Amino acid sequence: MHRSGTSMLSGLLVKGFGYEIGGDELPAQEDNVKGFFERNDVVDVNNLFLNTQNTTWDNHERIIGFSNQLAKRQLESGVISTIVFDEILQFYNGEHDAPYLNKDPRACLTLPIWAKYLSHRPAIVFTYRHPLEVAMSLKKRDNFPLSKGLKLWITYNVRTLQYTTGYCLVVTNVNAIIHNTLEEMQRVSDELLKTCHVLSPPNKILTNSVVEGFVDVSLQHNTNGDTEQINATLTPLKDFGNRCIAQHLKSDYPEESSQRIVEVDAYLLAMQLYCDFESGIAFDEEYVLPDLSTLNDAPKLRSQ
Repeated sequence: MHRSGTSMLSGLLVKGFGYEIGGDELPAQEDNVKGFFERNDVVDVNNLFLNTQNTTWDNHERIIGFSNQLAKRQLESGVISTIVFDEILQFYNGEHDAPYLNKDPRACLTLPIWAKYLSHRPAIVFTYRHPLEVAMSLKKRDNFPLSKGLKLWITYNVRTLQYTTGYCLVVTNVNAIIHNTLEEMQRVSDELLKTCHVLSPPNKILTNSVVEGFVDVSLQHNTNGDTEQINATLTPLKDFGNRCIAQHLKSDYPEESSQRIVEVDAYLLAMQLYCDFESGIAFDEEYVLPDLSTLNDAPKLRSQ
């Protein structure tokens, strides 16, 4: 998911362990001064997949209905040009001396398309961040309402879990990486090597010099977003157990307004999934994922 520490994670794998990207990268920007570690052409192709179905990465109403099967048919019929796509696949399916990395949050939505044309089954590194921190970051950068950021968080994370079933999955989170960088990233690298059997990276050990030159906690946008946007003086909105609690939100909308109801409903659904990430049960095979179709339902005023 966007604004979830994926650039920091990818940068540490690239700078610290020597993972390859294999193409021209998106340049660093004000909202990501350390760089994105995303290939320009991969982002362009993923945007094309979405645009051809009249959606964009941030249109939560339409990305819910995005069809990977339709995108595959559009590729094979020539509706979507395969020239750049084939060039990218040539790198991914080629011989490598080091493991490669494909990072683009849109891949949460488009992974099945890429997987169909890969000559191997890739390992997946899944990282997550508190939904309110992500929503606050999107509000600050893109002026999104909190409800929109929360719905995007739910959609991207649900699709990721759906599409990575059966893959070798290494799970981490932004807090673990920020506060325990050396140990957490070493664990991620070791699991990729020993459990997922990726190619051995050029650098087996992450060094302090890489971490100190790359990880800056102050650059983590709204790392305290969950405390800035809550009212902790009230009784918690919901206790999900295992010390995972949804506090009352500070809102721009009046109580019982339709906007407020949508905001709270999205928050509670996101927090349920986040708490299940934290406990680990969301990664169990029998876990029941939220029904994304309910995100577009019209709000219903609650009785007094």
